[in-house]
Amino acid sequence: MFPRTQSPNTYLRLTAVALTATLAGCSLNPFSGDDDATVPAAAAAPTQAYDSGATSSVPEYTGPVVERVGEPVPLANNHPNEYVVQVGDTLWDIAATFLKDPWFWPEIWHINTQIENPHLIYPGDVLGLVYIDGMPKVTNIRASTYRMSPQARVTPITEAVTSIPYESVSAFLASGAVLEKRQADNLPYLLQTRGDHLMASAGNEVYVRGLDDAQLGSRYHVVQVGGPLIDPDDNKLIGYRGKFIGEGTLRRVGDPGTLALTDTSEEAIPGDKLLPEAVDIPLNFYPRSPRTAIDGRIISVHGGVTQIGQYQAVVLNRGESHGLAAGDILTVFQTGATIKDRFGGGKVRLPDEEAGTLMIFKVYDRISFGLVMEATQAIHIHDTVRNPT
Repeated sequence: MFPRTQSPNTYLRLTAVALTATLAGCSLNPFSGDDDATVPAAAAAPTQAYDSGATSSVPEYTGPVVERVGEPVPLANNHPNEYVVQVGDTLWDIAATFLKDPWFWPEIWHINTQIENPHLIYPGDVLGLVYIDGMPKVTNIRASTYRMSPQARVTPITEAVTSIPYESVSAFLASGAVLEKRQADNLPYLLQTRGDHLMASAGNEVYVRGLDDAQLGSRYHVVQVGGPLIDPDDNKLIGYRGKFIGEGTLRRVGDPGTLALTDTSEEAIPGDKLLPEAVDIPLNFYPRSPRTAIDGRIISVHGGVTQIGQYQAVVLNRGESHGLAAGDILTVFQTGATIKDRFGGGKVRLPDEEAGTLMIFKVYDRISFGLVMEATQAIHIHDTVRNPT
């Protein structure tokens, strides 16, 4: 049911030197977040500002760190010597082809200066495993014909292989499945239905507020704010569950503006929120271990499934104020059940078992969104997430 994948290695970790060098601005690896490698947001995307809190009070992570001086990154079993990049591949998929632990990909990527945009990978490129000073490296040994075409020079970024599946992330963000508390408070909203209607559906127009700087013709998703999302660790309100109601097009700008509903699954009412149809997220992330000690839980999953698998988006009860950032890698642990000891008496809590790996792709103050990159066992709501070890 779940893909056969490898869990994070128990004795390897990115060195502080490698992290510092990359975060300081190195863009010569395909996981880096180049400024132009971004999915453009809808022109009418509202600003979702929030106070990140006093992040300086978060303690630095003091877990075990092993510097691999002269030690190679472990390769995957049955790894190829060459791999032809396919349409639909992600960098994580490609990394898993060569490496036992895909998130160490940036450490072995070696640029080929003879290739245009050497830090980007395109379908048709041939990647090869080579050894430099006795250390395994992956490099682009032959560029695809795509790079040589006139069209490639016009739109190279949009065709490049991305770190994670954009569709999985964008569908989650645009659906409004979970709204961070401060985000929900600041989103544009439906004010009133135009005409003699208390509720609106496809074909009706509604007056909206909060889209002062929006462009005519921009499209929005209508989201109903649902029940509260409570942090199971301290019982505090950290967000709301959202429900996709429909979508519409901005027909008149101003305050209030006018939105024409083009498709609805149920009737929209005043107070429903608006999310831009297009979302603004990076195409590439640099995977790394969090810089602080993280011990959180999965509190929600997109789609309401009971078992969470690869490439499903989840919500965590940890965010920027806890030290998380986009690109952070966390290990998921299946929470051990508490059982009755029929022989010795009393109750025993079984150990948490490693179940997969996820990457953070968006953070708010107290919550963050992550994408499950690997699932070696079934993952559930309230399973634990911690730093890779």
